[in-house]
Amino acid sequence: MSGHSKWANIKHKKGAEDAKRGKIFTKLVKEIIVAARMGGGDPNANPRLRAAIQNAKSNNLPKDKVDRSIKKGTGELEGVSYEEVKYEGYGPGGAAVLVESLTDNKNRTVSDVRHVFSKHGGKLGENGCVDWMFDKKGWIAVRKSDTDEETLMTVALDAGAEDLREEDAENFEIITPPEALEDVKAALDEAGIAYENDEITMLPQTYINLSGKEAEQMFKLMDALDDNDDVQKVYTNADIPEEVIAQMG
Repeated sequence: MSGHSKWANIKHKKGAEDAKRGKIFTKLVKEIIVAARMGGGDPNANPRLRAAIQNAKSNNLPKDKVDRSIKKGTGELEGVSYEEVKYEGYGPGGAAVLVESLTDNKNRTVSDVRHVFSKHGGKLGENGCVDWMFDKKGWIAVRKSDTDEETLMTVALDAGAEDLREEDAENFEIITPPEALEDVKAALDEAGIAYENDEITMLPQTYINLSGKEAEQMFKLMDALDDNDDVQKVYTNADIPEEVIAQMG
């Protein structure tokens, strides 16, 4: 995973597969409920809810499920109360791992997360042990075939983006302050530039290169954490070689 884009694109493909089985719907519903509970049911006044609804639409979550989830979050319908819990730890080779979850049972979730870490050569750590290694950012992936670098840079930077990166052979990455993500997306829409993925994410400040068995274990650790129904997002500063990604993927 050379940079953020590799793992983000793996998650995107995995999400498409999970959507076929309905597995991803559970995570989408949880995020909508919590977003509505924390910021209200109006997506125009609640950026987190607006992003959650957009993500739900892109993953084909039925509109009636979206509407019910919002009402559960605002209390109009009875529903489960989910709590945001963050876990931090270390993977093979000392790579940092950050896990964001939404759970109705913290004891169950921490037990499951600890088991996944230990099974795949990692170790669950204390709060704060790796969080400082990541920065909260907006992130947008744009296919190189959809635009040229100069045009994309002008549109993105004028709209408030911080950086434009060329992380792999297929995509540009636009990095923004979290609060500028929607403005940059709107500018891309206005310019007629399509984008593949976007999210508020945690970007590593530096990366750790892994290879061989450690790289394979790290991939399995990330995949197993991401597969847990209580886990919403997983981040790492591990840099895994392309050949390992192809083999494991």
